[in-house]
Amino acid sequence: MRNLISIKDLSKKEILYLISNAIKIKKNPKKYSRKLYEKVLLTFFQTPSLRTELSFDTAMFQLGGEVIDYHSETSPWAKGKESIEDVARVVSRYCDVVMIRMYNHKELIKFVKNSSIPVINGLTNFEHPCQILSDLMTIYEKKKRLKNLKLVYLGDANNNITYSLLYGCTKLGINITIACPDKKEFSPLPIVLKEAKNFIDESKLEVISDSRDAVKDADIIYTDSWMSYHVPESQKNFRIKILKPYQVNKYLMKFAKSTAIFMHCLPAKRGMEVTDDIIDSNKSIVFDQAENRLHMQKAILLKLLKNI
Repeated sequence: MRNLISIKDLSKKEILYLISNAIKIKKNPKKYSRKLYEKVLLTFFQTPSLRTELSFDTAMFQLGGEVIDYHSETSPWAKGKESIEDVARVVSRYCDVVMIRMYNHKELIKFVKNSSIPVINGLTNFEHPCQILSDLMTIYEKKKRLKNLKLVYLGDANNNITYSLLYGCTKLGINITIACPDKKEFSPLPIVLKEAKNFIDESKLEVISDSRDAVKDADIIYTDSWMSYHVPESQKNFRIKILKPYQVNKYLMKFAKSTAIFMHCLPAKRGMEVTDDIIDSNKSIVFDQAENRLHMQKAILLKLLKNI
């Protein structure tokens, strides 16, 4: 594990190791408080962030290291004055590890190819591995297992959360159902579905358009924003009309198992993809997900820098 760019690149053993170690760190954080003493993490943000920025900053401080936060508005790279390849080479001379949150996944790959230090994908348009690793950890905490659970993702499925879920669930034996409109712009990329199906051992993967059929016997209901950062405001009314049947509300939750939990990576637009009575209910674990970003970031940093 040289970098963390995609869940697709991780083995089942590596994912389970990160989950296990994150849980250990969560239970006994003081044990790890000096593990990254005098190590420097650079966090580079080209897109907005709350949980990613705060969890990585806090994780590094609590591990005894230092953080340099760098935002694109002050970067010569973002202004086209310097190549991303040269930026990677320079950053590698100053820091020990870098976390990058940017839109274009291909640009991130360029950085990785020219970096001599570990690179962490904090989010791109293709994957959000840190979020989904934290989510898998949270599912394990709540359900005490991963294999043979049924996770249903509802809504716009042409996004990074869906892709990381597809890779992660199929590798760990979690049955995953994607419920989305039968339209290309809302459906997972065929290449991602093909790759995810290749990872399937004993789990199942299906994509359907009927939300009620999808959530039947679900253990986990997962949704994401209908208006992601890159979606123009002009599309709002159109997207609400198309995605309304996939709103997670009390009616839809009735068809899932009585023990089903609700997940959302946040930020949530209440009243759109989810109603208040679900996100604020005792079925909701969205803030446990958010907290576990901190513990998983520690596990990731320690694995990349200290191999533990």
